[in-house]
Parts: sequence; structure tokens; C-alpha cells
Amino acid sequence: MLNGLPYLSAGEGPPLVVPLYTPEAANPTGLARWSTLRMVRPFTEHFTVYVVNRPPGLPPATTMADLAAVYAQAIKATFQGPVNMLAISTGGSIALQLAADHPDLVDRLVLAGTAATLGPVGRRAQRGYIERARQGRRPSPALAGVVTESALGRRLLAGLLWLSDGSRKDYTDAVVVLNAEDGFDLRGRLHDIKAATLLIQGDQDLVYPLDLARQTVEGIPDAQLVVYRGRSHSGTFTDKRFAPDALAFLTDS
Repeated sequence: MLNGLPYLSAGEGPPLVVPLYTPEAANPTGLARWSTLRMVRPFTEHFTVYVVNRPPGLPPATTMADLAAVYAQAIKATFQGPVNMLAISTGGSIALQLAADHPDLVDRLVLAGTAATLGPVGRRAQRGYIERARQGRRPSPALAGVVTESALGRRLLAGLLWLSDGSRKDYTDAVVVLNAEDGFDLRGRLHDIKAATLLIQGDQDLVYPLDLARQTVEGIPDAQLVVYRGRSHSGTFTDKRFAPDALAFLTDS
């Protein structure tokens, strides 16, 4: 545990903290663990990468600021001085809040597939996930709409997502985080972020649309935006350009 937070670490060098969102407040297992470690593997040649998840049992009324404070406390207790951060999707929301609330803790910040608030499609999908979870139904089919706008594609994907939920029954921790992100809107606070910031975004991202990504970058002093044409939400951080672009920014002296 990293000051009480579940984490995975790999590599050698200065710390690179990766705030992670998964349905369970625990280290990922199986395919999720493999894909997470595959994404961060290129960074382990330059950094000790810490993939850090939230603690279980957060109060239902937890806000994104509360969640960022949990990560901030772990960073203060574990590392000397500010750290670099790499964050995608909901992890990016956590990282943005942390960088605004605790600017002394973040040196360089690379974000991908995220923005200062959810777009309408992403918000609708996450609320659907929350509602299904509260009804005791497998919630992941609600997320099909953030992957494709095709009606047939959504139906097919919803079936696969239903299967992916498996036998898991408790989504309490996931609902807490998604509720926090539902109320997350940092657009009025972006000027508080002092970290050198790069946001990499696909122009087909349905969760955090490109216009919100542009607003995010415009609000952070001297932030940079890289747009991957034709890339979806998950297609952004699985693109072969992602690791080289992020590493070039993180290692630029």
C-alpha cells in the first residue's frame, strides 16, 4: 500500500504517479492488469512508475476535491518534492483537481482522454452506470454509448460489457467516484494549475469532447494540446504515438 492506497510499481528512476480508476478500489487483475502495465511499460525505462488506485470505502458524498486530497496526502508522505503525473480519463479528472488544489505537488502533468468536466455523452453514460448499479443490475452496458454512436454497435457492445461485469455484485466504490466526477467542473479553477501540462486528445472522443479539451488547455497557463485525428476516447491512449509524445514532454529539460 502507498500510504494506504493500493498501487503497482515498475521501473527505475524518478517517480511518475499514475492515478487509476477501475470499478474496484484495488489493484487491477487479469486483463485489466495486463493492459495497464502494457500502457505504462514504455515509461519504466525513464521513471519508477506508480499506478495508484483509491482506497476502498470512501464516503458516499466524496467529491473530486476529497479524492484529490487522498492522493495528495499519499504523495506528501511518500515522495520528496513534487512528482510528475500521467493520467487518463477519470484519472485525469483526479489529476487536474490535485494539480489545482495542491500545485506544489505536481511538476509535469501529462493528460490523455480527459478534460476539466465531462461532456454530455459521458455524463449521460456514467449516470446510466450509476443507476444500473443502484438497481442491482450489471452496470457496464450503460457505457456502450461512449464507445460508438452506431445503434447496432451499441447493442453488440452492451452485450459484451454485460459479460465483462461477470459475477461482481458490489459497485459501491465505483459509484462514489463516478458521482464525484459527475459534479466535477474545474473550468473556473484551471488558472490555479502551475504544472507544465500536456493534454493529448482524440478528436472523436465522446466522453470528453475536443471542445472541452481545448477549453481545458486554454485555461491552464502555457499548457499544450496534441490532437490525434480520428481517434476515440480509448483510442487516444492506445495510439502508438501516445507514449513517445508523453515521454518527450516528461523528459524535456
